[in-house]
Amino acid sequence: MAQRHAGQVIVDALARHGVPRVYSVPGESFLAVLDGLYESAIETIVCRQEGGAGYMAEAHGKLTGEPGVALVTRGPGAANAMVAVHAAWQDATPMVLFVGLIPTAHRQREAFQAFDIRAWFGTQAKRVFVLDCAERAGAIVAEAFHAARAGRPGPVVVGLPEDVVSAAVAVDDHPVLPVAEGGVSAADRACIRDALAGAERPLLFIGGPRWTATAAAAVTAFAERYDIPVVHDWRASDRIPFDSPVNVGWLGYGRGDHAARLLADADVLLSIGALPTDVPSDGYTLRQSMQATHIAVHIDPELRGRSGALTHHVLAAPTALVEALAGLDPSPAVDRTEWRADARAAQAAFAELPALSRLPETAVGTVHMTRVVAEVVARLPADAIHCFGAGNHCFWAQRYLPTRVFPSQLSLRNGSMGYSVPAAVAASLECPERTIVAIAGDGEFSMNGQELATAVQHGAAMLVVVMDNRQFATIRAHQEARFPGRISGTRLHNPDFAALGRAYGGHGETVTADDQAAPAVERALAVVQRERRPAVVHVHTDQRFDAP
Repeated sequence: MAQRHAGQVIVDALARHGVPRVYSVPGESFLAVLDGLYESAIETIVCRQEGGAGYMAEAHGKLTGEPGVALVTRGPGAANAMVAVHAAWQDATPMVLFVGLIPTAHRQREAFQAFDIRAWFGTQAKRVFVLDCAERAGAIVAEAFHAARAGRPGPVVVGLPEDVVSAAVAVDDHPVLPVAEGGVSAADRACIRDALAGAERPLLFIGGPRWTATAAAAVTAFAERYDIPVVHDWRASDRIPFDSPVNVGWLGYGRGDHAARLLADADVLLSIGALPTDVPSDGYTLRQSMQATHIAVHIDPELRGRSGALTHHVLAAPTALVEALAGLDPSPAVDRTEWRADARAAQAAFAELPALSRLPETAVGTVHMTRVVAEVVARLPADAIHCFGAGNHCFWAQRYLPTRVFPSQLSLRNGSMGYSVPAAVAASLECPERTIVAIAGDGEFSMNGQELATAVQHGAAMLVVVMDNRQFATIRAHQEARFPGRISGTRLHNPDFAALGRAYGGHGETVTADDQAAPAVERALAVVQRERRPAVVHVHTDQRFDAP
């Protein structure tokens, strides 16, 4: 049996797991892995900061359902990547983070960049492995990928001591470990059928991990056939098409009041993949009655994050529900057209872009963000992918950008900033045939905007709309509410973001008046779609209008 260093064994294991690319900031602690990638078909995406690399891996996991992979070095590199691990933990996203470590002989001696990987990541990862035996390299990768994908998905961290990963071994390749999808029993089917058939005001609440395009289409067809309204979890609005007659919006920050009323008034709630956690329940205030009927189809046996009553738990991923729905007939005994139609009408009004002629006048040198978003929406193909992170600017993306296919929305539910550009890079690399749009605030863009250099280097193309209101607007809004007139620590002095986009090798546009919006968006999208380069549209906005 031929010998390979453990780094090569790891790369060969990644290839067996179908990994198309890894996102990395290089470090001397894992040179053997970089050497293994030298002749590999796996593409190495060289990122500018470990937080950006981690976000790209998280976005890949969310987009594909398969673990995204990031490679970072010890100490500072691991610290920078922690933000993405936290995001993957809270969003239940499959991700594997490889972290180079000091040589084993240097442990417990306060060596350069030493840290306790289990102590750092133990509360925010599903598993933390340390490769202390080179012969176990392939097995550790297989176990890491299985843990990241199984049950409620999430991040897994693998520590790679410098000396162990460089050691030569002669081992067989470890096979990929299968992941169970759960199942829907006859009793589960009967429970769902009887509850929905007898309901006057049924509601589906959907989101979470383990979805596929097939599962999303099946749930859409089922809800439309039986006139059951569907409300999405926060930042997970792409399971039911934007224009479907049963799509009645989403819960969480910025939601319409009608969505909260639906959750409160439904006599039967069927959750699929999602749970009424903190944000969708308005801080554990909506639907908390212990007498409410709630059936949850969820792959996590622990139902972490659940609030309120639970009538029945179906231990299954959304993908396992598809076959059960095909033969399920919960024909209602009552007419539910009005229940669904009223809900849909409220959502349609909420999601409709306002008449541009009626927008309030903004200060000289600024434009209303709604006008720019309207120009973007008018030019997007049906399968566009939208990326956004955290901040008031996200309300425009969540409310108005249409999600007509799954997957088409990449965002975070942990309120982490700096995600939009890295997510767009990952989406463009994975889906080069689709148009990618990132909506960013000035503060959000400034955290990882340097990954535009990564996009240019590796051929990723996306439209990045930067809403510049010269402040951390979300925090300022809280500040104004609690300490009126005492603005402290939330103002920003910003660069010329359009010039910055050009400096990185992309295209840049500046919008400071209403009549500039349409031609700027038109030119920027042409560069993205025809030249395969990123384009930045720098939108100067009026601080008085920080939300739609």
